[in-house]
Amino acid sequence: MRLTFNMQFNQSLNGILNAQQRMAKAESQLTKQTRILSPADDPAGAAKVLSLDQNKAQIDQYQTNSILLKNNLGLQETVLASMRISYDRISELTQATGNGTYTLEQRKAVAFELQNIQTELFDLMNTRSADGSYIFAGYQDKTPAYERNLVTGEYEFKGDDGNRALQISQSISLPGNDSGKAIFDNVFTRFKPEVSAAPAGASISVNSQTTFDSFYLNNFDNLDPLNNQYSLQIDAASNFQILRNGSALTPPVTGPYTAGQNIGFNGIAFQLDAATVLPTQVDFALPPPEQTNILNTLQSYIEALNDPNISADMLRSALADTLEQTTTTANNVDSALANLGGRLNVVDSVFNTNADLLITNQAYKADISEVDLAAALTEIKRQEVALQAASQAFTKVNATTLFDYIR
Repeated sequence: MRLTFNMQFNQSLNGILNAQQRMAKAESQLTKQTRILSPADDPAGAAKVLSLDQNKAQIDQYQTNSILLKNNLGLQETVLASMRISYDRISELTQATGNGTYTLEQRKAVAFELQNIQTELFDLMNTRSADGSYIFAGYQDKTPAYERNLVTGEYEFKGDDGNRALQISQSISLPGNDSGKAIFDNVFTRFKPEVSAAPAGASISVNSQTTFDSFYLNNFDNLDPLNNQYSLQIDAASNFQILRNGSALTPPVTGPYTAGQNIGFNGIAFQLDAATVLPTQVDFALPPPEQTNILNTLQSYIEALNDPNISADMLRSALADTLEQTTTTANNVDSALANLGGRLNVVDSVFNTNADLLITNQAYKADISEVDLAAALTEIKRQEVALQAASQAFTKVNATTLFDYIR
């Protein structure tokens, strides 16, 4: 076989270049701390590393969502806890005004404090998060949750009942806000009978709200309004009976009537003037349920406290309305706080689990692709020696010519 100078030169040069390439690869592996510089180095390992990187990116997003969710829930918890304190103060002030010795000026002083609390609650109901969203407005979080109607003077909910959920794991998503409609607005006004006809001097009141609430919920007919019409009839012989839509109840509710004494029926107290001529009749009905919010409840009571001409009965009724609706709203807030606490516990638990998964992911990836430091240094040294040997051989081979053999 004929060997030319060019063949010797190219062969020697290729040896040097290959040695340099292997050394550069070893140095790159050491620098990047990975033995897989391209999929060609380890196709199966490269595929696993790609899958692990995608999984890590997904878990990182879950962790970001968890932090955002925890911040949102923490803000809502702080707001609701502050509101809960305000509800306790409302109940305290309202009960105090039940004292019949309060003068008009004292009632006005209480009304002034309640008005300040109302302003504070209105502000808290329209709390905004760090990104400017109204946390109690549902999906309509770019507009205030509550606004006051300048025509009617009532406070109206302007949001919706939606909530925005955030994914914190592959199978868990949790709402990051609660709609004010569920907490503050879905509050029934106090159930109470509505008198349609009664003799002069007669009054009807609720002396056991719990008993009457149970009666109302079990007997209100949403389909046939006539079934919500009741009558107390007292005959000339001083015997009474309760009728529903003109018919006796089953079982019948009857008894003797003593002038000047109350007649009780399912939490209702009927009081007639002792001079009322018999027979007589009191007609009353179960009105349709209505919903309101604590802002409107406070507004009504503030107006009642400031009214110098309000009767004692009307003031007692307004007081009972305020206490009932404040208690109901406070219970809603308590339920929301309990729910928030549960969600925060889940967020913490999932966050810690995801953190553990990230550690496992990193360890698995290291096992597959991470370079062995000692092996990498050894390989670099080996390739350095090979490169030096190739360089020396190249120098000697290319220094040899035909004239050396002639001599």
